[in-house]
Amino acid sequence: MNRPSSHREILEALSGIWVALLVAILSSTIVSNALPTILAELKGTQTQYTWVITAMLLASTASTPLWGKLSDLFDKKRLLQGGIVLFVIGSVLSGLSQNMEQLIAFRVVQGLGMGGVQALGQVVVGALLSPRERGRYSGYTGMVISAGTVGGPLVGGFLVDWPGWRWCFFVCVPLALVALAVLHKTLHLPTKRQHVKIDYFGATLITGGVSLLLMWVSFAGKDFAWVSGESALFVGGVVVALVGAYFVERRASAPVIPLHLFRNRTVVLAMLGGIAVGTAMFGASVFMGQYFQIARGFSPTKAGLLTVPLVLGLSISSTVSGQLIAKSGRWKSYLVWGAFSLVIGLALLGTIDHTTNLTLMGAYLLLVGVGVGLTMQNLVLAVQNGVSMADLGAASSTATFLRSLGGTAGVSVLGAVLAAQVSTTKLDRGSLSPVVRDSYGDAMGELFLIAAGLAVFTVIAVLLIKEQPLRDSVDVTADVTPTGSGGQTVATELASPVDTDQRIVDNPRPGVDKLLVLSSDGAQDVAARSAALRSTQNSLPSGSRIVTQPVPSGLR
Repeated sequence: MNRPSSHREILEALSGIWVALLVAILSSTIVSNALPTILAELKGTQTQYTWVITAMLLASTASTPLWGKLSDLFDKKRLLQGGIVLFVIGSVLSGLSQNMEQLIAFRVVQGLGMGGVQALGQVVVGALLSPRERGRYSGYTGMVISAGTVGGPLVGGFLVDWPGWRWCFFVCVPLALVALAVLHKTLHLPTKRQHVKIDYFGATLITGGVSLLLMWVSFAGKDFAWVSGESALFVGGVVVALVGAYFVERRASAPVIPLHLFRNRTVVLAMLGGIAVGTAMFGASVFMGQYFQIARGFSPTKAGLLTVPLVLGLSISSTVSGQLIAKSGRWKSYLVWGAFSLVIGLALLGTIDHTTNLTLMGAYLLLVGVGVGLTMQNLVLAVQNGVSMADLGAASSTATFLRSLGGTAGVSVLGAVLAAQVSTTKLDRGSLSPVVRDSYGDAMGELFLIAAGLAVFTVIAVLLIKEQPLRDSVDVTADVTPTGSGGQTVATELASPVDTDQRIVDNPRPGVDKLLVLSSDGAQDVAARSAALRSTQNSLPSGSRIVTQPVPSGLR
């Protein structure tokens, strides 16, 4: 089936994806304001507080590359629906938990489904829209993700104060079912059956290595010293798993993370920049709820309301920047301004204590929101603009994976720092002494200073990125029609040579790595360039060719 061309058709096709993304993000943040109440009822500790969040993010992060690779091989729509179903199961089980151990285990199931929804949502958007079109709609996507990330605590606070904390999990179920129904009705993607071999060994090594890394970050400093035999075992396991994954991915015919992606400077820098963004996005939403409730004594609902500046900054900046990028095709300046806003906002939050003026805190949160809104989706856009359709799923999921990795590691590290500074075993707000409350408020500043230091790497990454104007075609393959037949000549640059199945092929001839960009300047110019293109075609290896097809009407 053809891609949707009109604005209305695109909005209809994306609506189900947006609902699914909203549900997935809400599930990870909606419990943040509910956690003090949950832990008081289930008798949890500060370490378990962190793990309720980390367990879900860990499962989501570790499974994201596999979901992305599967989307390159199988029906994207069915995979997305499968991720939603898995998420629903985890949500129901989490709401029925009777102790902290059960809750953490069921959050892992939720996380596996969330990983699929997040990764596949980005992939489907990339399959539907060209990068130039994507710039127009990325603002909407960013607004949905940011609203779910930071609006979750507000919704969670309301649910805790009224129907009860278990509804923080149950409320996502009807929304997920709505997403399934909307996707079934509005999302139509062309499918192509392929006989492929899945790299299960590589997926296992990557998942195991990342899981060990995040577990080490979570446990070190609390359950054992950073420099200890236990740490050595964890780090050794990480090194063995990830080094093994590198060699497996080099040889695999269908690697989970294609290593040639990391030859693209823009892709690498955009992915690295996303790590700190993930730390800021998840860290701010998770720990600000705890700050407002424990250190300042506000109810869950009021704590959620106090994070509204963060939501506004995210929503407005992501939407406006998406519209402007779609018009100009330029995106780097927004990344630069966003990165600086993120660092400044986090650094200012690093000055807070248990007496900080709430108006000032609102201004600091607004700066952080603007920073995340300008960087989060635009970094993914930069990645997708630099890869072919054959690698779209792997590239998108890897970018999401690294952002989630930053968020998961950030929550783990910041939670460990907080647990080390605040000595209390139970987090019942009603029983905490004023001294403990004050210590929570004073410790929060250090958490955000650490996050600000990490965000400096985002500034460096976006400053080094070389901007590539957004393409007007979905793929990086050349789209050519004879100008004499009334067609319009369009061609875009190939990141790497591809074969007839759009798979990257090794090509020893460097002259083939950059195809000519055709234009309709004039008959003589076109003829000369066409001859050059035919010469390039003849130099391609056996079995490879330049794909030509009519330009879709929506791109003329």
